[in-house]
Amino acid sequence: MKYRSIGSLQVSALGLGCMGMSEYYGHQNEGESISTIHHALSLEVNFFDTADQYGLGKNEELIGKALKNQRSSVNIATKFGFVRNEVGEVIEINGRPEYVKQACEASLERLQTEYIDLYYLHRVDTRVPIEETVGAMKQLVEEGKVRHIGLSEASDQTIQRAHKIHPIDALQTEYSIWSREVEEDVLPTCRKLGISLVPYSPLGRGFLSGKIKSIGKLAENDYRRNTPRFQRENFNHNLSLVMKLEEMAHNMNISTSQLALAWVLSNGDDLIPIPGTKKKAYLEENVAAIDVDLPLDIKAIIDEIAPIGRAAGNRYPSTSMTLINK
Repeated sequence: MKYRSIGSLQVSALGLGCMGMSEYYGHQNEGESISTIHHALSLEVNFFDTADQYGLGKNEELIGKALKNQRSSVNIATKFGFVRNEVGEVIEINGRPEYVKQACEASLERLQTEYIDLYYLHRVDTRVPIEETVGAMKQLVEEGKVRHIGLSEASDQTIQRAHKIHPIDALQTEYSIWSREVEEDVLPTCRKLGISLVPYSPLGRGFLSGKIKSIGKLAENDYRRNTPRFQRENFNHNLSLVMKLEEMAHNMNISTSQLALAWVLSNGDDLIPIPGTKKKAYLEENVAAIDVDLPLDIKAIIDEIAPIGRAAGNRYPSTSMTLINK
């Protein structure tokens, strides 16, 4: 395994996104998920990503159960901010100081741990000055309940304001061959301030793996069915991009997933992608991307066929789009 830094943390160059183990991507199986997490440990993956809202807390419980006996050798990242009701509807984004402390205590209990290695604000609460939210997160660090602070889907201006209150060690955002907008302002700001970038959905919610050829292959309760990039004309447009990547990957004797992940990894040692999967075979395939050396001419071709804005459709439905880059 190769390692990269988030603050003082030494994390595996590729982390494991655990969201789909509890919600969003079709069927879930706790036994299979725990087995996959343990297999990740055997592959020396030591960076696991969750959030209090995934599965309405069940994902944190799953992580706590799976990693309870490995706590000192792993890095756990979780998030707060989304408030959902009992049927899963998002009620609000809450960044109020009193809620920060309440949410952290609840996460610590579900994760069965005394501290969180990396604690993110999942989305910026525009009703509360970021200085107040981060001030409360800073107190958690001082109390030993949190080791490092992060933000998710925050604008470059918000990142700079937050960093003045307490060092922000990680910024989590979507970043992949078909989601490159972060390169314009956010990534340069992070690099200026020494903040690591943790790309989620580096495989474009599975689309860039080349394994999704039809929307009909997705489970009926798979939330991707309702996202713009998986809709009709957008789907066909985006599939044409994936087919070009497939051809490139085939010529390199690697999988399309490995090409997509190697591209992210090659863009800087300050990038730690967290592809999600519930299956051991996909996990092994993803981890192997760490050893792929991406030639500069291949990167140039990818830049040509997939510049910023190449993908058809927004990343999220309209309501969710209002919550990003705040």
